[in-house]
Amino acid sequence: MSDHERGWHLREGTLCLRGDWTLGHHASLDAGLTGLRAKDIRALDGSELTRLDTAGAGLLWHRLGPSLLTLTQAATGLTDGQQALLLAVAGAMSGREPAPVCQARWSDGLARLGEYMHSGWRQGRLLLGFTGLTLSTGLGLLFCPRQWRMTALVAQMHQCGLNAVPIVALLTFLVGAVVAFLGATVLANFGATIYTVDLVAYSFMREFGVLLTAILLAGRTASAFTAQLGSMKVYQELDALRAQGLDPIALLVLPRLLALLLTLPLLTFIAIISGLFGGALVGLLSLDIAPARYLAIVQEVPLRHLLVGLGKAPLFAVLIALIGCLEGFKVSGSAQSVGEHTTSSVVQSIFVVILLDAIAALFLMEMGW
Repeated sequence: MSDHERGWHLREGTLCLRGDWTLGHHASLDAGLTGLRAKDIRALDGSELTRLDTAGAGLLWHRLGPSLLTLTQAATGLTDGQQALLLAVAGAMSGREPAPVCQARWSDGLARLGEYMHSGWRQGRLLLGFTGLTLSTGLGLLFCPRQWRMTALVAQMHQCGLNAVPIVALLTFLVGAVVAFLGATVLANFGATIYTVDLVAYSFMREFGVLLTAILLAGRTASAFTAQLGSMKVYQELDALRAQGLDPIALLVLPRLLALLLTLPLLTFIAIISGLFGGALVGLLSLDIAPARYLAIVQEVPLRHLLVGLGKAPLFAVLIALIGCLEGFKVSGSAQSVGEHTTSSVVQSIFVVILLDAIAALFLMEMGW
């Protein structure tokens, strides 16, 4: 490779640059720099250099290292722009140190576990404090009917409840049909396909109805709460409300909390009915169980199982609403923060719902309820 092709030549300790040191010639320049050693260079000459960009300056840095900064300051033949570019690249790269290569140790895993536990504990404290603040604000407004936000409450009930009816009904209908089909497949080996009706009824009344509905609303409504409040914080609308003497908790959080508290039990009941209807359809088409017979078996299920499922709904509604609103208030003021906290609210809501449902199932089973 000639001096012109590789873009440089060395003359009595002076590195003479020539031609174009740009991104388009990066490959050939990089290959031509293999024989260049930083210790052999005492000066820099750019009189034959035609063009230079950050790609070419970066190549010089990787070959010459920190000495590029001093060489550029005493260089000859460089234009003011070329010298400024080399100084900027050398100055920026000089502050970088190679990332240390460290081996993973068991103590690193313990450290991360400790960080996760501390983060979970801090989030629990924030949620508890936010719950107390919301309850105290709600009790303060209880005897002040003029400050009730009925329009906001109805609007949130429409958004959280009525608009969610189709997806809740469709999903639970399909899950009910799947549970009935799987139950019939297994119970057919024992000649007890009639008990498929009991399987669907018990599972949806106690667990599936409220659990599926809560998970759907955790992904649909909690994320909406976080995104709405987070966007308001980004655009400083929350600060504007406080400047006008309005309480964001009373104005924004309480209507959402009450709307979810009222609509989640109703959606849970719709989910139970849809799941039972899906099981009835499978029973009619695959098991030859007449609708009248199916309904008669469902009516024999004790009412307490339905009450257990509906009783979990208000607790799940409160937690989903509070987590969604709290994450919205924690947004720091950028679009990236809105996305991060929206994801966090969905994950936290689903995790809390499943965790509390498992604890409640174990407790109720031990109590014989």
